[in-house]
Amino acid sequence: MAEKKFNALPGFGLTMGFTIFYLSAIALIPIAGLFLKTLEISLTDFWRLATTDRALAAYKLTFGASLVAALANALFGTVLAWVLVRYEFPGKRFIDALVDFPFALPTAVAGLTLANLFADNGWLGQWLVPIGIKGAFTPLGVIIALTFVGMPFAVRTLQPVLENLEREVEEAAATLGASRVRTFFSIIAPTLLPTIITGFALAFARAVGEYGSIVFISGNQPFKTEIAPYLIVMRLDEYDYTGAVALAVVLMVISFVMLYVINWLETWSSRFQN
Repeated sequence: MAEKKFNALPGFGLTMGFTIFYLSAIALIPIAGLFLKTLEISLTDFWRLATTDRALAAYKLTFGASLVAALANALFGTVLAWVLVRYEFPGKRFIDALVDFPFALPTAVAGLTLANLFADNGWLGQWLVPIGIKGAFTPLGVIIALTFVGMPFAVRTLQPVLENLEREVEEAAATLGASRVRTFFSIIAPTLLPTIITGFALAFARAVGEYGSIVFISGNQPFKTEIAPYLIVMRLDEYDYTGAVALAVVLMVISFVMLYVINWLETWSSRFQN
């Protein structure tokens, strides 16, 4: 007879029941309510509301900017996490604390600050605009805001893995004559890849649903700098609840599909590593 393992928390039935209740109250019931509301709309009306030219432009900017921002965070967040873990330097604690700043700062304040920085007469804009780099009220501004809010996810996801990465393996590879490039691609990269993909997925998911930090820096120009979450809010302000629901469902379904693909890539990379 197999020996029962000790668990500090109550039994499986109680904890599983609480888990299902919590997930249902927080996620499943609201999602189900949204889909039930969608059933009240005919397929023709749903397609018409979800595929207007303005909606398609908003989808394109939302997912395109989120993808670019998540890729930037995956790349530069990896470098930042590496520096914070592997090196000691003056001001390291300050920079490490600064990584969490987007978590603590209200997103509306972040958007207003970024808009002021990159405006034509802003601290950065006054130097960038003359050379053709316009950060405020452009798609680039949306990417900047989404990169800002998603950065902590990429860095904080990777840091624990880097801290537990055994340097002895790297030293052994160097002893055997492996170059730094070969050591990185043969030993370090395969180990970090699943975690980098996880950070990318979290940053992407955060960016898709972002609203507050984009309102000020984007200018909310239809067909140019208007994101899908803002368009949903506009439909609600116009008391067009049916249109808002249609846009929300499309946004949610596309997000689920993309996150499923990203999670599949993460699982695949983990198997490849093993």
